Amino acid sequence: MARVTTSPKLADAYTDALPASRALYERARKLFPDAVTHDNRRMQPFPLYVERAEGAFKWDVDGHRYIDYWMGHGALLLGHNPPAVRDAVREQAGKGTHYGACHPKEVEWGEWVQRLVPSAERVRFTASGTEATHMAVRLARAFTAKKHVVKFAGHFHGWHEGLEIGVRAPYEAEPEAGQLAEVVELVTVLPPNDLVAVRERLADGDVAAVIVEPTGGHFGSVPMPASFVRALRAETQRAGALLIFDEVVTGFRVAPGGAQQLLGVKPDMTTLAKILAGGLPGGAVVGREDVLGHLATRPGAQKIAHHGTFNANPLTAAAGVAMLSAVADGQAIRTANAQAAKLRHGLNEILAREKVAWKIYGEHSDWKIFFNAGAPPRDGGDQAVADVDWRRLDAKEPERSRALRQALILHGVDFNGARALVSTCHTDAVIEETLAAFDTAIRTLREEGVA
Repeated sequence: MARVTTSPKLADAYTDALPASRALYERARKLFPDAVTHDNRRMQPFPLYVERAEGAFKWDVDGHRYIDYWMGHGALLLGHNPPAVRDAVREQAGKGTHYGACHPKEVEWGEWVQRLVPSAERVRFTASGTEATHMAVRLARAFTAKKHVVKFAGHFHGWHEGLEIGVRAPYEAEPEAGQLAEVVELVTVLPPNDLVAVRERLADGDVAAVIVEPTGGHFGSVPMPASFVRALRAETQRAGALLIFDEVVTGFRVAPGGAQQLLGVKPDMTTLAKILAGGLPGGAVVGREDVLGHLATRPGAQKIAHHGTFNANPLTAAAGVAMLSAVADGQAIRTANAQAAKLRHGLNEILAREKVAWKIYGEHSDWKIFFNAGAPPRDGGDQAVADVDWRRLDAKEPERSRALRQALILHGVDFNGARALVSTCHTDAVIEETLAAFDTAIRTLREEGVA
């Protein structure tokens, strides 16, 4: 396949349109590795710098308004700055931001989690999703007295060395920079949706837990069939291994109780973040009482020590209570899902009309781009990717992603280049504006030989 390169004309137009962002980037280069504070925010020739946001929109430091499909990396189901969450945080900030003590809001927040999430017999709050998956693995090892963990290629479970392997091609279970080989050797990376491989690995009897994104890697970029998840539940129970659902993204997004409610599968533990905390930093491990009991002080039993200065801090707890109470009836989820479906249909119609061999797909409040579809979609309803090899679906296309993102930014839309998240604030009018921008961007990329 010929290498795709971003058009110099497009890159120049991007640079010329964003002088204030470029100036901030030059300052950031003297401060941060890669000039960013999150790997996914890297952008060539420089990233967009945002000054404020409201609803479905954000405004950059050059004064341009964008329709936003980052949605706080998935934390903002209700859009930016939703009034109920904003007011709850403002009220709590007036009372104090950090008590260094237990407080009423943490209890209320925990009760909402327990009420909504089927597996939440007990709850332990953390400060992030990465901390939550780290804690879940420790709990699994403590409970089972086994060392090994199974994960699936392409599934992301945070950046700690216990699980940050096999996320990107070539999906090897090899140490990354700075990781200890002794730790990585305890993690097995299996192909997604391969039940035979799961059975063979569990047969050894040394697996403490299997961890999985229950809708598939990267929020369903490689979809995981419900039948596989149900079979995974049966196989782990048979082998005496714990099943951990990483619902950092899917929790409170695909259903009020997450993917486990939607699929009717109850894991032993669940990790949560993003929507859980209402757009503020926060995470949680929830699950069986006997498993999370290893965090409790018990006579004659070993305890997992767990500290965290910002665990269930009052500001995050207030935001979490406001968010979970707003999504509990499922209406916000249904609204975001419906708007995403409209977008996927409209985007595929444009690709079909322009004869661009990409495809838009997704299942919930999201849309993803398959850049190597091989043929344009037949029509707006053509989202079929079930028969596509998982490596092709998960493959990164940095040049095409960057070119499309640059073109869309120049027409008032921003997303991460391959995947996008939809909120309740993405109204029909916002969708129409998005489709118009995408139409123009696609024609621009075709003219410049990128699409």
